[in-house]
Amino acid sequence: MHTDALSFDAVVVGARWRSPGRTMTEAELVQSCMSSGDWHPIHADAEFAASTPTGQRIFQGTWGVHIALGMATMFPPLGDQVIGALGLSEWRYEAPLRVGDTVHVEVEIAGKRRTGIGERGIVERRLRLVRYDGTLVQHGVASTMMRAPRTAASGGCA
Repeated sequence: MHTDALSFDAVVVGARWRSPGRTMTEAELVQSCMSSGDWHPIHADAEFAASTPTGQRIFQGTWGVHIALGMATMFPPLGDQVIGALGLSEWRYEAPLRVGDTVHVEVEIAGKRRTGIGERGIVERRLRLVRYDGTLVQHGVASTMMRAPRTAASGGCA
């Protein structure tokens, strides 16, 4: 195990983190259209988007998911203990994400449990993608499977 990676037993339900901010760019909006193939005018046509309630082009909702998950990667630092992502639940889009928005992600450990298969555990992280002005843009729960060797502290053999 890498020394910077937390063990399953060291993950604490209720622990919280906040990432540094980052500003969404024009290049990312183009990249999101190109990689998804979604060139809807709300994303790609400034004149059309100006006539919508948002008044400007917005990112696809899935780009916000992409950004939130990436920004949350190190919270908590699980490193090589991660086996893989299990999915998202309760994900909601609350506000548009626009070029020029500076956002950060807030992470809270919402739950953890051991599985019945081998030495594995599931960690649930509640993620909140938040705009610089405090507006909640997106939120939901991301579940991750990780190694969870049994130790004396966790009720197993050392």
